[in-house]
Amino acid sequence: MARQFNTAHANRVDKHYTLPPMARLPPDTENLVHDSYYFVLHAPRQSGKTTCVKALADKLRADGRYAVLFVSAEATRTTTTEAAAIARIVKLLELASDQLTPDEAPPPEAADAASEPGLPLYRYLKAWCLALRRPLVVFIDEIDTLENDALISVLSQLRMGYAERPAAFPQSVCIFGVRDVRDYKVASGGSERLGTSSPFNIKRKSVTLSAFSRADIAALYAQHTAETGQAFTGAAIDRVFALTAGQPLMVNALANDVVAEQGWRGPVDVAQIDAAKERIILQWGTHFDSLMARLNEDRVRNVLQPILAGTLQPVDMEDLRYCRDMGLVDASQPPQVANAIYREVIARKLAAGAQAYMPMPARVWRHPDGRLDIVALRAALVEFWCEHAEPFVAAEHYTEVAPHLVVMAFLQRVVNGGGLVDREYAAGRGRMDILVRWPVADNAGRVDLFGTQFERHLFELKVWYDGKADPLPAALEQVGEYVQRVPCESVSVLVFDRRKATLRKKWAGRMKVLGEVGVVQGLSVWGWRG
Repeated sequence: MARQFNTAHANRVDKHYTLPPMARLPPDTENLVHDSYYFVLHAPRQSGKTTCVKALADKLRADGRYAVLFVSAEATRTTTTEAAAIARIVKLLELASDQLTPDEAPPPEAADAASEPGLPLYRYLKAWCLALRRPLVVFIDEIDTLENDALISVLSQLRMGYAERPAAFPQSVCIFGVRDVRDYKVASGGSERLGTSSPFNIKRKSVTLSAFSRADIAALYAQHTAETGQAFTGAAIDRVFALTAGQPLMVNALANDVVAEQGWRGPVDVAQIDAAKERIILQWGTHFDSLMARLNEDRVRNVLQPILAGTLQPVDMEDLRYCRDMGLVDASQPPQVANAIYREVIARKLAAGAQAYMPMPARVWRHPDGRLDIVALRAALVEFWCEHAEPFVAAEHYTEVAPHLVVMAFLQRVVNGGGLVDREYAAGRGRMDILVRWPVADNAGRVDLFGTQFERHLFELKVWYDGKADPLPAALEQVGEYVQRVPCESVSVLVFDRRKATLRKKWAGRMKVLGEVGVVQGLSVWGWRG
């Protein structure tokens, strides 16, 4: 039986297509253990941390020089006190003793350690290390499920024994999770995070995992081809890389949807990948839920809002690094949302509230030949904006991009099920582009939402701030560049006038239909300002 593309927890090589895990770790990671260092590994959720660290643990066991333990702190999630959390960690270490070779000393009794007054984790590890024949190496997964005093206590007790390694304390400890140690959640001292590596200032370094390259994706999919005969075209692999930027879960999820959910048996091409992308976004799932739960955090909003608005403005570097650690943005300058799927999910999530309560105009959007009635759509957008948009804009938490989100919600609601909405935004470009793709019949009269026959309608969104020139001339130049690479049937420019004098006007008085504002690549550009 063929293996599967894994979309849940750690890989098992016998059951899941798997790239060599050790190759994804920084080259010096194993040496951190050999050199007796304590270190932190962090990477976004479901990016392969557990798979890679388990592979490292197995390699160290096979080396024969160490006693190696791998435990997950996730089981402490339900504990309510510091003492209970520490006792649970100690018990997990005791239960993990079956990972050691039979000739090693058995663990101390966890119950005895928990009953000792003060520092039970330190006492337990010290007693066990003194009895072991080999130096102890400990990997602690999901460390950032611990919070507040329990977290500080665990880190402090690990630091306390650091000088006694390797004879009387673990030679090397790796703690790993989504965030770097300074972003672990604490309430002590009035801060929501440690803000510094203390009380784990013994760490040698923080390491992270690399994303999949295009070659990695091809190699992963080639394993499926070798076992089933089903090939992925080069264009499909290019599309996966463009959509995911190599995020491992997304790479696996797209392929899994095609072969397992869609049940596609022929060669996999771009159409199947695009269909999988839409299905994954609509289905959401715990991975998206955990990421999207961060969107209302101030430090995340501070980073994402300029990216959505297309503006350049300084952000707190700690906030930026936090968003990178969470996998929401990449390391480019200026920063971008980490991948195309996340761009889509973030936009839909932020616009979802407006979309759910938005009135649907009683209009027919198709011409008799099936094409999109763009004139009616534009008129409906203007009508909606003048009559209904004000409370929707006022309700948005991302105030700088509230108009953008409301327009996105409107377009998504209108074309939902009949077409596709693609969004492009990035800090520094000063704009957001929304492309409505509307499927049209091919020569055989077939209409396929994920086929290759589309008409494309571009909506470019700009903002006019105090002290800035009218952005309309720049918008015309920018849409000219856009339609050179993406041929379109129509272009619309929307300028949101956020100048103070305009904002003092009554809502309906701010709207001005500009009509045709220029011609680009032979296309009439329709514009309005509101």
